[in-house]
Amino acid sequence: MERRWIHENPAVWTADKARIVGRAQEGIFDGRYAAAAEGELVPGAWWRVEDDGRTVAFGWMDVVWGDAEILLATDPDRRNQGIGSYVLEHLADEAHKRGLNYLYNVIRPTHPEPEKVKAFLEKRGFTPSNDGRLLRSIARASVPPPAP
Repeated sequence: MERRWIHENPAVWTADKARIVGRAQEGIFDGRYAAAAEGELVPGAWWRVEDDGRTVAFGWMDVVWGDAEILLATDPDRRNQGIGSYVLEHLADEAHKRGLNYLYNVIRPTHPEPEKVKAFLEKRGFTPSNDGRLLRSIARASVPPPAP
């Protein structure tokens, strides 16, 4: 299998986003996604994961006060195959390149499986904060300084 991480620029609503994000179980994502029209611009930075040419996941990032708010969505038929971890690590790399401090996620109160998502994130280095976010520090030690 050849897995690819592809930045979408500009990010627009596509049939694959509708299939993976728009049709996610109610309460997981913002309800506006279910009503998005094909070709419509979508906010934030988006990447898609292709596996042998088929889109199997999306990663999303928005920068808020020096931190990266993130979301990820995996094709339900491809869960438990390491794709979510792949997305998280690539989002961490993207945030790192931008000089950001933390990745964070807020599990919506309407999410049907909040404990499962929390456990998934905690297993991958996220820790709960006192404001409801799950945070993961972005290591800077291994990053060379920017070229002059």
